[in-house]
Amino acid sequence: MSDNKPFGGSFGSSGGQYATTVQYGGTAPAPAKVALGDAPAAPTGDVIKDTTTAAFAADVIQESRRQPVLVDFWAPWCGPCKQLTPQLEKAVKAAGGKVKLVKMNIDDHPSIAGQLGIQSIPAVIAFKDGQPVDGFMGAIPESQINEFITKVGGKGNGAPPVADALAAAAEAREAGDMQTAADIFDAILAQAPETIEAIAGLGDLLFEAGDTEGAEALLATAPEAKKDAPLLAALRAKMALAAQAAALGNPAEFERRLAENPKDHQARFDLAMIQNAGGDRTAAADNLLAIIKADRAWNEDGARTQLLQLFEAWGMTDEATLAARRKLSALLFS
Repeated sequence: MSDNKPFGGSFGSSGGQYATTVQYGGTAPAPAKVALGDAPAAPTGDVIKDTTTAAFAADVIQESRRQPVLVDFWAPWCGPCKQLTPQLEKAVKAAGGKVKLVKMNIDDHPSIAGQLGIQSIPAVIAFKDGQPVDGFMGAIPESQINEFITKVGGKGNGAPPVADALAAAAEAREAGDMQTAADIFDAILAQAPETIEAIAGLGDLLFEAGDTEGAEALLATAPEAKKDAPLLAALRAKMALAAQAAALGNPAEFERRLAENPKDHQARFDLAMIQNAGGDRTAAADNLLAIIKADRAWNEDGARTQLLQLFEAWGMTDEATLAARRKLSALLFS
């Protein structure tokens, strides 16, 4: 992978600088400051339960601060749900308390699924430390369910090496050290080339550095069964939106048109695309919401469709997504 990225240097060049020190491959990784699996295993009979909107905070948010919690969003009429849920329950019980399973009937309790942007079921979202961190949609094979639980819950009583490495990469990127983040992702992929988080992380760094071709080549290495994983879909959406915005030209022209005619929805739409490409997510969302408010039917509901694509690119837990989704719900359902 390293030949495809515009980052020089070698893996570990900034080691020790971050809270999570990782030497991936060869020698054993140094322990992170906070390791997974410290909480005692729960009795098998206590690892599966149903929840409600009112109990969600306690059953999922608070409980996930002790151990990972999987939330199964389902409905009685959903055929694939009937296929997935028994396999999911079996895998959670077999995990021996590494994770808990909480089931939520979206017919009876639709609001949580709506807030998380879930548009089809079955959908399983993993929560850790009070936040959604991973998930999948659809009835996947039992082997993939087991892989997902292992990834979320870890192996044994300590954090798996890949999880340590991903944490270090995230910390390096948060600190602005893109070189070290890229090196860590590259090292992960050298040892575990099917790691979706590393493919998406390095691909995003490549794209942000201007190497769109390299990012596309990296995305193509994802295993066929995981090509539609949410992290990869978000990166593809981000790249598509940037290409769309690049073809639009100077935002000043659209601002001039709107000053002359505030009902020029196409100008507002194009301006939103440019704003998103420039990183102003709030302004982009607000312009699309303004179109929806003024004329929901414009361009065959094109503004709402585009806003949902932005949500996909930003991620369901991004602050801009959550804020804009609340505004969209107010427009559609008030």
